Amino acid sequence: MVADDHSIVRDGLKQILNSQPDMEVVGEADDGVATVEAVKKLRPDVVLLDIAMPRMSGLDAIGLIREAAPDTRIVVLSMHNKESYVQQVLASGALGYVLKASPSSEILAAVRIANRGEYFLSSKLQAEIIGAYVRNRPASPATKGYDLLSEREQQVFRLVAQGNSTTEIGSILCLSPKTVEKHRASIMGKLGVQNRMELLKYAIKIGIVDPELWDG
Repeated sequence: MVADDHSIVRDGLKQILNSQPDMEVVGEADDGVATVEAVKKLRPDVVLLDIAMPRMSGLDAIGLIREAAPDTRIVVLSMHNKESYVQQVLASGALGYVLKASPSSEILAAVRIANRGEYFLSSKLQAEIIGAYVRNRPASPATKGYDLLSEREQQVFRLVAQGNSTTEIGSILCLSPKTVEKHRASIMGKLGVQNRMELLKYAIKIGIVDPELWDG
């Protein structure tokens, strides 16, 4: 399955993948919420997932895909080669990270390798990154608080930092507003922040939000 908010990218990926004798594109989506819903229905072997998508980011979709379809492998496609993105993607459960500037041969390799349950990184990224994030690596002081959050709290944290309202978060994660507020209070207590601005600064500090992409 292919998930990207640009139709020209989806069309190009479908052409590349469908040209292979061992691959078939069974579905596509143009935003994060639609991606999760399509995965629940189609149960693809592998999802090629863009990070920056409307309604819900690819990063937040990873956790929900893993909950809905544990056997579906996830390969992230991104234009960003920042180490913080790679860290978040691997920590969230994806098996691959491929830069959009990569040749088609790398995309095909990523799909095949992820389908075997193995890790794949674009050749333009340092291969050592995989080992660094799948082994027990000492957390930096900045990320220790984030690591104390449950997986659901991390999802809520990212969505709050991205500017989503309680109602929007509840809709995305299928939670009641009361439950979202409970998670938000727990998050702020664990991180020692008092309001959304402090939470946003914390998110930028640990690389959850890129200040270059934030227009707030």
